[in-house]
Amino acid sequence: MTQFSTRNISMMMDLYEMTMANGYFAHHETQPRVIFDIFYRKNPDEGGFAIFAGLEQMIEYVENMHFTEEDIAYFESLNLFSGEFLAYLKDFHFSGDIYAFPEGTVMYPNEPCVTVVAPLIDAQLVETPLLALVNHQSLIATKTSRIVRAADGRAVSDFGARRAHNMDAAVYGARAAYIAGAVGTATVLAGQKFNIPVSGTMAHSWVMFYQDEYTAFKKYAEVYPDATVLLVDTYDVIHSGIPAAIRVAKEVLEPMGKRLKGIRIDSGDLAYLSKKVRKMLDEAGLEDCKIVVSNSLDEYTITSILRQGGQIDAFGVGERLITAKSDPVFGAVYKIAAVEYEGRYVPRIKVSEAVEKITNPGFKRVYRIYGEEGYAVADLIAGFDEVVDMSKPYRYVDPEKPWKNRFFENCTVKELQQLVVKDGKRVQPKRDLEEIRAYVKQQLDKEIWQEEQRFENPHKHYLDMSPDYYEMKMSLLHDLRG
Repeated sequence: MTQFSTRNISMMMDLYEMTMANGYFAHHETQPRVIFDIFYRKNPDEGGFAIFAGLEQMIEYVENMHFTEEDIAYFESLNLFSGEFLAYLKDFHFSGDIYAFPEGTVMYPNEPCVTVVAPLIDAQLVETPLLALVNHQSLIATKTSRIVRAADGRAVSDFGARRAHNMDAAVYGARAAYIAGAVGTATVLAGQKFNIPVSGTMAHSWVMFYQDEYTAFKKYAEVYPDATVLLVDTYDVIHSGIPAAIRVAKEVLEPMGKRLKGIRIDSGDLAYLSKKVRKMLDEAGLEDCKIVVSNSLDEYTITSILRQGGQIDAFGVGERLITAKSDPVFGAVYKIAAVEYEGRYVPRIKVSEAVEKITNPGFKRVYRIYGEEGYAVADLIAGFDEVVDMSKPYRYVDPEKPWKNRFFENCTVKELQQLVVKDGKRVQPKRDLEEIRAYVKQQLDKEIWQEEQRFENPHKHYLDMSPDYYEMKMSLLHDLRG
């Protein structure tokens, strides 16, 4: 098999998914329905929140999940599985339901962004791919959101393909970055696949191929007079790169009635160089020429450059975006929350010596609570069948301070999870990437406190519980202790 071969990504799973499924099958436990939650425990980069991404690929995965004759033959070669189980796999299709936050939702630790309600084997087999999809794209979306906020209204583009962990990571990372506010990508396949704006001009090799910078810039401008952006740091930004760019603007573009669109700096002290370059361009009458910078940027370097007065119009961000370098693991997990028994879902809870690893049990709903100003003041977990009525003061429990008697007053509420897959089939229309992107921006502009968006010591968003849900969780813990 080569990388150009057709892949059945249904096989992208951990082996223990199959060994457990085979064991359940052997004990005739294929029909009981179970509930699994996907959630994460810690915000990347010690930030205030994360951005949920990857849902569209999750739906696509479960709708198309199947095993080919070649897959069955491979499983047979492992000598682990019964013939009856392998025969069962030949006709297997995911038949469960999936509830999820809308893609692009701002989310917080320990609340289920995805809930799978499905027959036991179905729910078990989808664990690895669903986690891989949400972990990767949510990580990149979250990192990109931080970088975009640091740029403070200046354009941010994804330049990271060559530093991505593989080709799929480059393509789907570009998708996640666009959702979170990047204006485009340099990755052509992502542009083709997702209709993301693409951008790119030249590399240092173009400049070095010709005998001097002026010749290299002149030849480029002649081919792309309407989109000339010149890379000016191959040799010396101030003494050769910018003078050659100005000369091309005057001698090549202006006689054609065109303007130099921009210059790019890819090395050196970007704050210092951008200020010098801005002055040189303005003195040459090129006030409209944009300054683009790249080279190992992230939210911290961008913040520092701008605080130093850097004169920059756009940032091209590479490896620290596409790999989320400073915190390269998102850490979402897939935990069983309930098992169907005699027509009802019986809660299950995982207990650990580490308090943060104790799970939230049962079939539940997640609500976002909004204050009178329209900003989200907390999220709330309640039982699936509970009614959350904010028309009057609503008592809730802060699980970190359960002894306090607290109420939401004059608040509104929005349920976050929606049914997106029913009996293995999509039940909501596919959302346009522009719609998801606008949804992220709308939340950050109008619903999420600026104090939660700080990079350093952000305000904590609270995850509260309804009194009935909290008591149910505590009773499970007490029963286990007994």
